[in-house]
Order: sequence, then structure tokens, then C-alpha cells
Amino acid sequence: MSPKRSAAQTQLFLRHARKDDRTVVALRGLDHGSECIVEVDVYPTGGAGLDAMPLGPYTFGSLEDAVRFTEEALLALEYLGCSVHSGAVDDHEIG
Repeated sequence: MSPKRSAAQTQLFLRHARKDDRTVVALRGLDHGSECIVEVDVYPTGGAGLDAMPLGPYTFGSLEDAVRFTEEALLALEYLGCSVHSGAVDDHEIG
């Protein structure tokens, strides 16, 4: 995920979608006090060793809106054949 995190933010959630036993998308929700940020990393499927492509960050006025965005994105990924997981993304599962 993005290395630009400040000390004042708190991670709210981490979700990732996997296909064919590898992580293809990771979404992290961050609390910035007055707003919630969702950072998204997409891992290219073209081969091993490719760096994640960051998307966003997406800014929301409330945790509810950030969670709704994340759940809808993950639902779309499930329709595309991915499985959805919570928690840390292991490096060996990427690419």
C-alpha cells in the first residue's frame, strides 16, 4: 500500500481479493479523523515480480461510505471469480 501514511491515521480494515491462489487487489481503509480514505492496490496478472499499481486514494466523509465502497468493489471482484479475505496480505501470495 501507499507509503505516504501519516502518524495521525488509524487503519480501519484491510481486505484483499484472490484469484488462482494469488492476491489481485488489496483495499485498506484508513481513518484520518475528519475523513476516511480507501487505498487500493491492484497486482498485475501478467507475471511474477510486477509491482502493485496503486489506485486512488478514495476519500469519504464517513466510515459507512468507505465501507460501502469497499464492499461494492469486493462484490464485483467476487462476480469475476475472486475470493475475498480479511487481514494481512502475504508477500508470497502476490504475483
